[in-house]
Amino acid sequence: MYLAKDFVETAEGLIFAVVSNGLEQGKVLCFLRYLRIDGCWRKAGTDFANDFLRQSYPHYLHYSSAIDAEVHAVPAAAVVRHYQPRRQLEALLRQQPTDAVLADLQHLCRLFADSGLQLDQFGVTGSLLVGMQNRDSDIDLVCYGRDQFHRARFSVQALIAQDRIQALNDSDWLEAYRRRACDFALDDYIWHEQRKYNKGMLNQRKFDLSLLCAADVAGGRYRKLGFARIEAEVADDRFSFDYPACFPLKHAEIGSVVCFTATYNGQAQKGEWIEAAGWIEIDEQGCQRLVVGSTREAIGEYIKVLR
Repeated sequence: MYLAKDFVETAEGLIFAVVSNGLEQGKVLCFLRYLRIDGCWRKAGTDFANDFLRQSYPHYLHYSSAIDAEVHAVPAAAVVRHYQPRRQLEALLRQQPTDAVLADLQHLCRLFADSGLQLDQFGVTGSLLVGMQNRDSDIDLVCYGRDQFHRARFSVQALIAQDRIQALNDSDWLEAYRRRACDFALDDYIWHEQRKYNKGMLNQRKFDLSLLCAADVAGGRYRKLGFARIEAEVADDRFSFDYPACFPLKHAEIGSVVCFTATYNGQAQKGEWIEAAGWIEIDEQGCQRLVVGSTREAIGEYIKVLR
């Protein structure tokens, strides 16, 4: 089964990051991240990826009727290699480290194991998954169980208190803020992020934790109604770190905020009031939700606690 955070490679030398669990019309929903040009791999930014596929491989562009959006998609039959985070982490932990990134990954995983975490519930995604890491690469870990994920967050908090890993400093937060293109001020961004404990620093290298539950396959078909900005109280935060994150609301019309961008995962807690901006969607039963992260950058879309 294809899961979000996996990567897939095609015969043309294109590597895509999977963005949705399962298949839609026999295709893997994904986004182009790496391509091989003249024998060399290069990372693809959003605009370049869209333009490149439009000009060279338009058959990998796909309209998803389920989410009413244009996405990248690869037919399952066109996948020549399926990169799976859990298998890759297991393999990397058995290797002798050949670079500083791998050494730091192994060190971090030893700290987590010493904290009682079950490493077979974790995988590694991003550049380490496809062997594209360089000396400046981050470590992107994905956890496949909600209980283990929250235990990992508590472990990060404890390890920071013990000074075995470090919290991000001001320059680290600024770099993360710039990369995320957040839609509010830096101090607000830091306030939201510091209480999540899903990232930290080890040997001056940033790591991130994300949650993926294999059962979280989005169902139903949605139609966009328009862009909106709402304020509401969060009714439940149990799924706030999921992919996609879900924040049920106490609101007369909008049942929930659903977030497809990691920037706003875990953004709010039960009982807090939020301001959220995104696209209102309606399903076949007439239920409405507000979607944050309708595009990769999600410009103008956000979730912010009112405080």
